Amino acid sequence: MPPLSPSPRRDFLRTTSCGFGALALHQLAAAATDPAAARLPGEPRATRVIFLFMQGGPSQPDLFDPKELIRRRHGAPVTPPVDTTVETIGIDRYLALAPIAPLAPRGQSGIVISDLLPWTARIADDICLLRGMVADNNQHAPATLQFHTGSTTDVRPSMGSWISYGLGTENADLPGFVTIHPDNDVRTYGAGFLPARHQGLRLVVPAGAAPPIDNLVDPAARPEVQRARIDMVQRQNRRLLAAVGGDDLMEGMIESMETAFRMQTTAPGFVDLSGESKATLEAYGIGGRETDRNGRACLLARRLSEAGVRFVQVTMGGWDHHGNIRGALPASCRGSDQPAAALVLDLKARGLLDDTLVVWSGEFGRTPWSQDLSGTAPIDQHGREHQPEGFCTWLAGGGVRAGFCFGETDDFGWKPVAGRVHLHDLHATILHQLGIDHTRLTWRHAGRDFRLTDVHGRIVREILA
Repeated sequence: MPPLSPSPRRDFLRTTSCGFGALALHQLAAAATDPAAARLPGEPRATRVIFLFMQGGPSQPDLFDPKELIRRRHGAPVTPPVDTTVETIGIDRYLALAPIAPLAPRGQSGIVISDLLPWTARIADDICLLRGMVADNNQHAPATLQFHTGSTTDVRPSMGSWISYGLGTENADLPGFVTIHPDNDVRTYGAGFLPARHQGLRLVVPAGAAPPIDNLVDPAARPEVQRARIDMVQRQNRRLLAAVGGDDLMEGMIESMETAFRMQTTAPGFVDLSGESKATLEAYGIGGRETDRNGRACLLARRLSEAGVRFVQVTMGGWDHHGNIRGALPASCRGSDQPAAALVLDLKARGLLDDTLVVWSGEFGRTPWSQDLSGTAPIDQHGREHQPEGFCTWLAGGGVRAGFCFGETDDFGWKPVAGRVHLHDLHATILHQLGIDHTRLTWRHAGRDFRLTDVHGRIVREILA
């Protein structure tokens, strides 16, 4: 089902053939809002995305990108390759911090992965590891916002909203975008200036009798009464819509109300895990003390993707290790490693990995030198500072090269010297795999066309199968 029909871009071309004088302002705006015009010729390599967001910044020196220089000089001062006109405080105390656990080549591909991620090591030949990722801000909130929306400050549509807008949903009874365990910043899953129907549906892992979706059930009214109420409101909405001559926000509200009503009967079945086999539950770590929450979230992500949701995001927090990384990082890995790997293996076993793009990443990484919050702690109790200049992301499925490592950082593990991939490039590549030209998926707002990649972004063709 095409997201918009007929094409406002075609209407724009017909109108402009008679001159711009006859073109109304709302028609000019509509001319830049045809997602079908951004479709690439041929079949897309992926039809859906699952984004596993490791909130806080996983430590790539410990997990994927060890450096011999740092290992040799563990505990000794290092002269960091930072711009001292920008960063000066504390750089005289930087100490080389070696990986806290062994790393080794894994699988036939030989991708280097830490012993802290034994389950990820099992899927080494299924993933594409990017070791030259770059973001623009070293603070959590703006960096997280940029990864999700392409901007560090503005209220922009989130990545999932852009994809929902560009492709629509494969299941009319479900939204195109679901976010599981998001943080409190609604901008990370908001629709911004896109129609409201493209915003992410917030979902939580069921806990006891609590519903996983807020306000899914109205205990005060029977379904037939709810249907009658909605029909009355919708009649009024449509009369108003006809009177004003069309309004994107109002159209989005009308469609969202219909989707919400249908979800009352369909959504409970999709989020109910009781029908899954014991083997599947165990594979995701469901029932485990440290893996249960993330395991349930990843299994829900698979079920929702299988049911036709275009973009599913799972947020796994706890990666902000400024102190005692030796004690804290292993726990973060134990809670996320098995669920993430199980998701990839489950998709592969079901024949879904080929057209499902899995993205695993934090908003940035961690420095190869240590951070001592107290100023007096021994090196084994140090942590690591934020590092957006060079970090690691892995992808799986969706037409990317499997068992492939792309990018290299300098001897310190600080900045990419080869295979640099900016967040805008990653966004452009994700859209490309979905069959979308990132330069043409636009929405006119405040007098200009906006897109997920703003005025940037290149397709990282080196990682495509």
